[in-house]
This record gives sequence, structure tokens and C-alpha cells, in this order.
Amino acid sequence: MPAGWLLLLVLLIAALGYGLGRRRALVSAGGNIRVLHSLPAAYGWNVAMAVLIPSLLVLALWSFAAPRVIGAMVVPLLGAGEGEVSLLMGDVRRVAEGLVRLGVDVSTVAPEGLRERLGEVGIALGQDVSPATLAAAARYDVLAARSDWLMTVLVLAIALGAAAWTIRRTTSALRARNEVERGVLGLLVAAALVAIATTVGIVLALISNTIKFFGLYPATDFFFGTTWSPSFGGGSELGILPLVWGTLYISAISLLVAVPLGLLSAIYLSEYASPRVRAWAKPMLEVLAGIPSIVYGLFALLTVGPALLVVFGDGGLGIMQGGTAVITAGLVMGIMLIPFVSSLSDDIINAVPQAIRDGSLGLGATPSETIRQVVIPAALPGIMGAILLAASRAIGETMIVVLGAGAAARLSLNPFDAMTTITAKIVSQLTGDSDFNSPEALVAFALGMTLFVVTLALNVLALWIVRRYREQYE
Repeated sequence: MPAGWLLLLVLLIAALGYGLGRRRALVSAGGNIRVLHSLPAAYGWNVAMAVLIPSLLVLALWSFAAPRVIGAMVVPLLGAGEGEVSLLMGDVRRVAEGLVRLGVDVSTVAPEGLRERLGEVGIALGQDVSPATLAAAARYDVLAARSDWLMTVLVLAIALGAAAWTIRRTTSALRARNEVERGVLGLLVAAALVAIATTVGIVLALISNTIKFFGLYPATDFFFGTTWSPSFGGGSELGILPLVWGTLYISAISLLVAVPLGLLSAIYLSEYASPRVRAWAKPMLEVLAGIPSIVYGLFALLTVGPALLVVFGDGGLGIMQGGTAVITAGLVMGIMLIPFVSSLSDDIINAVPQAIRDGSLGLGATPSETIRQVVIPAALPGIMGAILLAASRAIGETMIVVLGAGAAARLSLNPFDAMTTITAKIVSQLTGDSDFNSPEALVAFALGMTLFVVTLALNVLALWIVRRYREQYE
């Protein structure tokens, strides 16, 4: 049975269990709610959670592990080397999918005939698909079908068994509320552990591949090299300094745009705007944060770049050679970061106690003097934290850089030159058919690890500034 239908059945069993558990609690109390230890809904939720938690856990684990176990059982049939397994397994899965749609026995159809029939249902195969691959696909199909049935039987047995057992022990004296609260606490802990485990997994994946890269390429050449010239044919120069410079240069220009505009917008909204103006102006400003970065990239490529070229290009000052440049990406990225700075700064300025403002005004200061000399200094730690968070967002941006800044890795002070960043090169190094045993592909993980460390340091610094100086104004 498909996992989607199985999930619906489990949800249906849980819904029925909710109703039966609630009803049994009321029956055991003789219809008198006051006799119950908990509210009737708590008894229903106790049954529903007993059904859902173990069933969905088994379903998720089985769905994750089964393809890998089946793949490991099928790999020996391919007789392929380590580097070919991933490519051949792709063909195996596509053929297995086609066999399910066609309902044919692979042993009765010639490879060419099977390729044609699979093409009829939209499954494209390469010309080098061997009989061993077809046989492996047939075996994969059989094992996958058995796995689906075993998963269905096991998950339904757990769901029905949990429902029956929980309903049976439901009485008016059962502390259902306590059990539900313990179950919710367990779910919250599990969610936190999943988030932590995901972060740890990402870091370990980056570290392992970074170590593998530095085993093939000298670390000193990577960190101190001034030339970025990858070549999958060999002889690559993979110095990170041009990419770091491009990343920091574009980020600095974007902050020069975002910080003044965002901070001034926050001051206006929090100190000068009427409630009516604030009610529509702040949501309109925050719409910028919801625009996808690819849209900003297209805006940089099609609008901002050509506009700058008219002023600074050959028809104007003659100092800009093309629409893709550092200044193009920096301006558009700055526009994207305005709501980050504005929204966070607005919340921080509003958090400054009103008594501080009243005291300043009572001493004879004007509203503008109060803002400059009292409110802003009081909110400065939080504002600095907001700026650092915006900087980490700018450093990690990709699409605006790809479309607006160009792809040239160079060390230059001219903002009208095309440059590139770490994120853009991560994309380019992993695009296409890459050999993940080569330094040219593995360098993407070293770049990612470097970017991770930089953004993590900025986030930690922002949190430290906010926590260190916030108490002075509470």
C-alpha cells in the first residue's frame, strides 16, 4: 500500500480512537463529567496520540531505511565498481518504476523491447542499460513490493493494537491529562532533538568532505591563494581570497544601502508615525522580506544593471563595462535587507521604556534630541545585533549575486567590475556531472564550511552584543 494511503488510514484510526476513548470515559463515569479526573477531550487525545506517535514513527523510519536496505541487497547483482553504483542505481530505480506501471516480467522482454515500452510510459533509459541492470530492477521491484506490504501490516497492527490497549485502560480514574501532557512534552523534546541532529548532520557532512578536500589540495594554497581558476582537467588554482573579497565587498555595499534606510524607517515608524500610518506602512515595508531572492536577481539583471549602465557605461561616464557588477548586486541586495534592519530595529526601539523618553522631554529636550541622545543609545546594542544578522544574511545570498554581480573571481576595488562570491561558486562547482572524488568538486564543501563558520561567528556576535548590553536599560 502506498505510504500516502497508509498515512490516511492511520489518521482515520486515530480519529476513531479519539471518539471511542472520549465515549468510554464518559460511560465509565456514568455520564457525569465531574467524576472524571480529566476533561473528556483529554481521554480522546490520549488514545489518538497512542495511535499516532508509534505508528508514524515506524512509518517514517521504514520509509527512510527500506530503500537503502533494498539498494544494498540489489547492488551485488550489478557487478559494478564503487564509482558506478550511484549511476546504475538510478537506472535500476527508473526501470523498477516502469515495471510497476507496465506490470511485465523482465525475463520475458528483450532489453531493447523493454526500453521502448518504458519509453511509452515516460521512463527514459540510456543506451548502455545492461541485462544485469534490468535483472537488478526486477529484483528491486519484488523487494520493494514486499517491503510495502510488510510496512502496511506492521504500521496498521501497531495503530490498531495501540488503540485497543489504550481504550481498554480508559476509565474515569485514568490521569489522561497528565499522560497527554507527557506525550506533548516528548514531542517537543523530539522536535528540538531533530533540529539539533539536523545541524550536527550538516556540520559533520561539511567537515568530512572538507577534510577529504584538504587531503587532495593544500590548505595553505586554498586559504591564502589569490587566484581562483578551477579546471576539471587538472591544474586547478583554488585560492579563496578573491571569493572572500567579492563576498565582503558586495555585502558591505548592501549594508551601506540597507542600514541607513532601514534604521531611518524604523525611527519614523516607532517615533513619528501615527497608528494609522504605522498600520499600513510597516506591513508594506515587510512585503520586501517575502519577495523571493530570484525575483530580486531578475530585478538586478533586467532593471538595475541596465539603468546603471546608462549612467556609468560607455554612453555616460564610461567606467562601467557591463550591467553585472558589484554595485548592481550590492544595491539590490541592500533593498532586500531593508525589512530585516527596519523590522528588528523597530521592535528594539519600541522596547525602550517610555519613562526614559518622558524623562528626557521633561528636562527640556526636543523629540529629535531625545531620539538622538537617549532612545538610539539605549537601543544601540539591539540595533547592532540586527545589523550583524542582516550582514550574515547578505553573506549567504546566492541568486542576486549570480544574476547581478557576474562570475569573475578577482581582487579589485572598482565597484563597477564584475565579481563573484563564495555562494555563487558553490553553485557552479556542484552544477552538472561532477566527480565528487576530485578537488574541483570537493572544494564546494570547503567553501561551504568557511561560509558556515563566518555566518555562525556573526550570529554569535550579534547574540552576545544583545545579551551583554541589554540589561543596562531594563
